[in-house]
Amino acid sequence: MVNFRRYISGIAVLASGFVLAQSTVSTVLYSQSYENQKSLNLPSPITSVVEKTILSAKELVDINVNTMMTDPVLKNANWGFVVYDPKTNKVISSYNENTALVPASTTKLLTTETAMNLLGENYRWMTQLEYSGSIDENGVLNGNLYIIGSGDPSLGTNKAGAWSYRDIVSDFIGGLSREGIKKVNGDIIIQTALFKGNISRLPENVVWLENNNYYLPAGTTREINPANEKLIVKKGSSLSQEKKFFYVSPYNKQMVYAEKYEGEPILTTKLPDAPAYLANSFRTTLVKSGIGVTGKVIPKMTDANPESRKLVSAYKSPTLSDIVYYTNQHSDNGLAEALLKTVGFQSLGDQTTESGRRVVTEHLKNEGFDMMGLNYMDGSGLSRSNNVTPIAQAKFLTSLMDEKYYKNYFNSLPVGGQSGTLKRMFIGTGNGQVFAKTGTLNKVKTLAGYLKTNSGKTLVFSLMVNNYAGSVDMVKKRMEKILEPALDL
Repeated sequence: MVNFRRYISGIAVLASGFVLAQSTVSTVLYSQSYENQKSLNLPSPITSVVEKTILSAKELVDINVNTMMTDPVLKNANWGFVVYDPKTNKVISSYNENTALVPASTTKLLTTETAMNLLGENYRWMTQLEYSGSIDENGVLNGNLYIIGSGDPSLGTNKAGAWSYRDIVSDFIGGLSREGIKKVNGDIIIQTALFKGNISRLPENVVWLENNNYYLPAGTTREINPANEKLIVKKGSSLSQEKKFFYVSPYNKQMVYAEKYEGEPILTTKLPDAPAYLANSFRTTLVKSGIGVTGKVIPKMTDANPESRKLVSAYKSPTLSDIVYYTNQHSDNGLAEALLKTVGFQSLGDQTTESGRRVVTEHLKNEGFDMMGLNYMDGSGLSRSNNVTPIAQAKFLTSLMDEKYYKNYFNSLPVGGQSGTLKRMFIGTGNGQVFAKTGTLNKVKTLAGYLKTNSGKTLVFSLMVNNYAGSVDMVKKRMEKILEPALDL
């Protein structure tokens, strides 16, 4: 039996305590000591009645939802909630389930599923080393080396088991050794046409808050309001005339500098160029290893008259399944945006955000996604222009349960109290039973995924809160409290 005292206050049941078994409590008053209150000490007669009363888990879920309507943190917020039974295809409990809300990083649920559906779980990005020309009897290559990329978003990052730049360079040098190349009388050319997957900028109108850090876009801040952003200024020496303006990159968790500061309110920022870094590291290591390179590193988008080339070595990225796991566990924005561009390229031949958006929305429409209230603007969920309804998320997650890639998709989701971005939620009740994607923007907190109930059922849920009062941690506590009785459904 669930202890009713954990879910309602004594005041709400005083008037109807003796008929409580045949009625549903719909209004619960908020106590000022709510945050620190572990349990309620009701008068003895009422306590006796409550303990003898059997309430259904659904009633307890509904009671918690009603409680939150008057909670100071949520009462002025715009929020929605739904618990859905995939067996019966019916809503168990809901509130504002048809309201379009900002989903934040739960948008990645749509992006990663589309990639797995259209590309396949075993899809890999290839980065190849090739050479042109000929090799003489002294091992001199009279020709060029080519690094041919495909927009691998994990290149050199160690993410999802990806190799480091050092490992890739070592493999490339091993390939040259097998070919007998001891000197390169030519250039190292980066074929960059398909490297567009490496992110150059964020979506417009982004003001993202996570762990009290604001993230600026790569590119220029001209289209957003930097007055809302937190600039981090590196302190120069007293003799320095120049100050570099920094921000924390959500892509690689490194400080990235602003190349140009045009005064308030414009900054132009720069991200590391993955293929250029690989090529320059490759050249430097060749020279250090005694393999001379007479030419330079040259990026080339297209080649009207391509040279005849021979493959030396090919580096394969981790599988898409591995990339999706890392993306959802860590809520990696760079990988999510790269997945969006990759599906755009594979379907439409154009590796851009716009093509990716078209492919994702068309895929969702074909799969029967409830398009009412949907506004899909980016792959990561950083844009505040994204919108989706709780019921659409829940039905979408339900529809995936029969897909062949569902197991890997499900396993990519953080687990309450145990892994990823849910490691610090559901540490007590719900530990190991909540499998969901989290989302966080400034004054936006979301959660959507699956519940494994105490009776062994799998339920689907979506909970999105916009424009709340108080801190993120306060909202997390409310979300846990709303979902806690659902574990007994």
